[in-house]
Amino acid sequence: MNYLKLFLGTAAGVALATTASAQTVGIGSTKAGAVAQITATISKAVSEHGGIQMRKQTMGGTQQYIPVVNAGELEFAISNITQYHMARTGTGLSKGTPYKDLRLVATMMKFTVSPVVPLKSGITKTSQLKGTRMAVGFKGAPLFVNLHSGSLATADLTPADIKPVPQVGLVQHWRAFMAGKIDWVIAAAGSGFVKQMNAKISGGVRHISFPNTPEALAKMHKFFPKSNWETIAPRKGLTGVVEPTNFISYDYMLWTHKGMSNDTVYKVTKVMHTQEKQLKEGGPLWRSFQANERLAKPQGHPYHPGAMKYYKEAGLWPSK
Repeated sequence: MNYLKLFLGTAAGVALATTASAQTVGIGSTKAGAVAQITATISKAVSEHGGIQMRKQTMGGTQQYIPVVNAGELEFAISNITQYHMARTGTGLSKGTPYKDLRLVATMMKFTVSPVVPLKSGITKTSQLKGTRMAVGFKGAPLFVNLHSGSLATADLTPADIKPVPQVGLVQHWRAFMAGKIDWVIAAAGSGFVKQMNAKISGGVRHISFPNTPEALAKMHKFFPKSNWETIAPRKGLTGVVEPTNFISYDYMLWTHKGMSNDTVYKVTKVMHTQEKQLKEGGPLWRSFQANERLAKPQGHPYHPGAMKYYKEAGLWPSK
């Protein structure tokens, strides 16, 4: 019995030592919304399959954790490519302060968004948004100021052409729309909130198209760079898309800083490639995620050497 106790005690000690010695890394996140959902899914997959414990580090928004990751005080984070590009180049929301030490790890899913209006409004294109009540402010989601301004710019409109209604965040402005306090919102194709809007607003809602021209995209890029047009056709379950509709599309990225160890980034990158099934089980936000086709997508910004090493070994790194 004494030998059994000794064996069990030794085994428990080894298990505890193994757990204690496992590397722990953080990933910047928001408290709720798309970012929180995506980081939760990544953290779970990396912790289960990467030999690393990844923990969410919740902050007030992407602009808050960008400088923390750049300084090497937080290991990983996610954002859309637009906000990442602004951070790297010191433009837009990061005007005057470039964060040059950020490095890409993976290109994940893409978001496709366009204005949503009540069907009964009769609005079918962005030029008809003149004189409408529009959400402004967005202290909790400042990038949406750019997206709203860019949406107006595609029709040669400015914020001076609308009636401003101050809002703090995305969810608040969606709820204000459902309550009839504003006339349109920006929302993603197929999102749960669009389904709620369709059920709540008399007559339902529809997405409206951006002008599908290079000129209009150039106007959008002044406010929302690194984005593209994508036409989406109606299909079952895609609420609010009543005809082929031109959306703005942009990628979501996983990133780190240049001082992060190659080995750690390699392990995280491998999980992002080999655990596609689990990642997609994280919810509809992952619908467009394609591990073999999108992870190493060129973005005009450098990837971390650890990520590049894995992609080259897996045959995913672009030849050109």
